[in-house]
Amino acid sequence: MIDELEGLKIIVTGSSAFDLSHQVGEPLTGRKFTFMLFPIAQCELLQQENLLQTRSNLEERLIYGSYPEIFNHTALEDKTDYLSELVNSYLFKDILVLDNIKNSSKLINILRLLAFQIGMEVSINEIARQIGLNKGTIEKYLDLLSKVFVIFKVEGFSRKLRKEISKSSRYYFWDNGVRNYLISNFNTMTIRNDIGQLWENYIISERLKFQNYNQLHVNNYFWRTYDKQEIDWIEERGGKIFAYEIKYNKNKVKIPGAWKTAYPEADFKVINKDNYLEFIT
Repeated sequence: MIDELEGLKIIVTGSSAFDLSHQVGEPLTGRKFTFMLFPIAQCELLQQENLLQTRSNLEERLIYGSYPEIFNHTALEDKTDYLSELVNSYLFKDILVLDNIKNSSKLINILRLLAFQIGMEVSINEIARQIGLNKGTIEKYLDLLSKVFVIFKVEGFSRKLRKEISKSSRYYFWDNGVRNYLISNFNTMTIRNDIGQLWENYIISERLKFQNYNQLHVNNYFWRTYDKQEIDWIEERGGKIFAYEIKYNKNKVKIPGAWKTAYPEADFKVINKDNYLEFIT
């Protein structure tokens, strides 16, 4: 139709990226634009709410996430019910059909392990041992879960130091609500012991949305050495290196000595709940 009908424009939407990739007979290279639509981004919400409302809604977004339907529910119980339906009936449907998996229990168990390891390097061998699958199968499932936008992978940054960790990866969730449903924890921030993980997952996922919607060309990493010096988020853009430490509270943070020595030209900034909007909007 695109080839034969002059001036025709077609908008195709949907979540079944696997179906599209298998059924499209001829690529539309140079004749199409692709738009990724993530859970609602904070940079979009600024058009609907003022600063006071944004700060007031922050805790709820850290706990229940930002899938569009969430905003149609006011009762917390309804939000929880929606996330249950989302995870159990919808989130894995592409993978289950594509890979002929009989049930999603293995996928759920993999994601639960990842949910407890936000901000940590993930050992594929350890996950394989705990789930009872081989390493290759775990890697395949992680790849599929990334392709259907449940999780995303961040690799280690390494340029100069032999002791930098570069082969390990960290995994984050595109939505905090999905992550919290998987571990059955919708407690308020005052009684949680994973505030740091919630905050890091939220900030990094929102930063990626911001980069995508503003068409920024960025290489993203984390940085860590074998002697446990680390920085949460590294961006390589415009020929420069930018380092960010992500902390919920406004605490004084020192630049790791090994980083400062190896990359003295890099910018360094702490992202906390006082200045985070500058980073994600």
